Amino acid sequence: MMKQNAFEMTGNGSEVQLEITRIVKAPLELVYSVWTQPEHLAAWWGPTGMELTVKSLDVRPGGIFHYGMKSPEGFEMFGRFSYREVEAPTKLVYVTSFADSEGNIIRAPFSAVFPLEIITELTMTEEDGHTVITMKGGPINATEEEIAFYASMKGSMEQGFGGTFKQLDEYLAKFTG
Repeated sequence: MMKQNAFEMTGNGSEVQLEITRIVKAPLELVYSVWTQPEHLAAWWGPTGMELTVKSLDVRPGGIFHYGMKSPEGFEMFGRFSYREVEAPTKLVYVTSFADSEGNIIRAPFSAVFPLEIITELTMTEEDGHTVITMKGGPINATEEEIAFYASMKGSMEQGFGGTFKQLDEYLAKFTG
């Protein structure tokens, strides 16, 4: 079996890619559901400590997942996925962006040079009753400065996605015991 938590940032120059592999103790159909149904996403997606609100969710090529996140202190920000490929229950390809409350793409609230668009390919395969999730992607339509900034965010992304996937594990445990 592959390593439980693999997190890599590869590439240089104009090709930088983040790849995360995670094995979860849940069947494939359930894992796909928690990535594609609003009541599930609201329960686990996003940074630790943030409350997620699903503004809209349309999981199909051309569809959008628009969401809001609110910190305990009241700071609010929004994001969106724009789906390019949907192959239930094994693959989702989407472009992630920060957004305003209406779903329009905006700059990240923390940096003027974070890329506007990140393409992500999420694949899921079942192995011995567990699901192997592989999430990989990187900036698209980005400047060299944006790509370099994205690459510099490895530690922050590792911490952020680590927390998100921990929330996923805890949420799935409610269904799998």
